[in-house]
Amino acid sequence: MTETNINSLGQPIGFSMPEWISPLLPSKLPMEGRFCRVELLDADLHAADLYAANSLDVLGKMWTYMPYGPFESLNEYEAWMKRTCTGSDPLFFAIIDKSSDKPVGAASYLRIDSSVGCIEVGHLSYSPLLQRKPAATEAMYLMMQRAFQQGYRRYEWKCDSLNEKSRAAAARLGFSFEGIFRQATIYKQRSRDTAWHAVIDSDWPALEEAFKQWLDPSNFDELGIQKIRLADLTAPIISKR
Repeated sequence: MTETNINSLGQPIGFSMPEWISPLLPSKLPMEGRFCRVELLDADLHAADLYAANSLDVLGKMWTYMPYGPFESLNEYEAWMKRTCTGSDPLFFAIIDKSSDKPVGAASYLRIDSSVGCIEVGHLSYSPLLQRKPAATEAMYLMMQRAFQQGYRRYEWKCDSLNEKSRAAAARLGFSFEGIFRQATIYKQRSRDTAWHAVIDSDWPALEEAFKQWLDPSNFDELGIQKIRLADLTAPIISKR
């Protein structure tokens, strides 16, 4: 239950934060992991390799729940990237597979409100070279870790309520489901109900330990197969909230 106080009128109010200091905007420096590096997206450096990796999804399933894509050509994709992915909000990053040193996916921080310490992760485009790989999880861990290290107090994940894979991924990563916003938006000429999920700063210490345990080399056999599922580590944390 959220902590509350009582004001002089006998009304319940949120807990006091007299020492609250707004965090800085998210750092643009690379985030280094064991499986991947998350670095600022650069169309000139990343577009060609990302387009090639994304094209392995020949049916275009990765774009169904995105407000853009699939892209018919590299020129179209690069033009979209230069038009959309160069600002500070959304702040886009490329996910680099360390085994190949090639970009295999992208993600961003968005709806950044440093005045209240709230930030969202989104625009996840994971090519088949990244899907269901340890680097996919590690990239999300690195981005969440940076947000909380910088002083953000709320980290959001939102998706189409019909996107079952995204909602399952949010739960696996330790996000709490907070509800459905009905008819929240329209994209690709169709209505979207939006599912909201979040992690807050008090959740993070336990989640960080779960991520570290899962990412530890000892959790993978000689074939790189996990021994303990991340969901088995995060589910008890969620259930205690």
